[in-house]
Amino acid sequence: MNVNNFGNTIRQLREARGITQSQLSDRMSVSRSTIANWETGTRLPDLHMLSRLAECLGVNPTDLMEYLQDSQEVPVVIIVEDMPLILSSSRRMLSQAMPEAEIYGFGSAAEAQEFACSRHISIAFLDIELGSEDGISLGRALTALNSQLNVIFLTSHPEYMKDALADHCSGYILKPLTPEKISHELRHLRFPVRGLKA
Repeated sequence: MNVNNFGNTIRQLREARGITQSQLSDRMSVSRSTIANWETGTRLPDLHMLSRLAECLGVNPTDLMEYLQDSQEVPVVIIVEDMPLILSSSRRMLSQAMPEAEIYGFGSAAEAQEFACSRHISIAFLDIELGSEDGISLGRALTALNSQLNVIFLTSHPEYMKDALADHCSGYILKPLTPEKISHELRHLRFPVRGLKA
């Protein structure tokens, strides 16, 4: 899998036309960091931005869409849980439910955020209580990196549901995590995930 296929294509097209990241960002009315994130593959443009990007680069939007789809061949899924035994068993369950996906587990919000800066994540299963950290704040940080991220919160506490729903999460699972609960959430993702068989 070449996660950066789309980003490399954008960079090559931009450079072939002698356009700097700053010039492209000015033409598209976005920040230079947005262009840099697209080129590194840490973020992907939505369909509206993709159309504007194609126009600025003088290419067919359909061609860019093909590169965008190629860059997401294998879904990347993370789970963040501060209890090692629960993290291990939950990661195993997710791997069984989504054998076509790459599943990564993290014990802290900081580890997950660092990973999200270098990979395009499709689904994030986040424990809400992460020791001194907060899964809802982590969800906000991750969706700031990828607006099409499906955040599914995991918790033993139903009282967090209002805050989670206010952030437009994709799902909310009361522990324990089970294959049935995973399957239900995968059938009702907020943003479809290419390559995922729900």
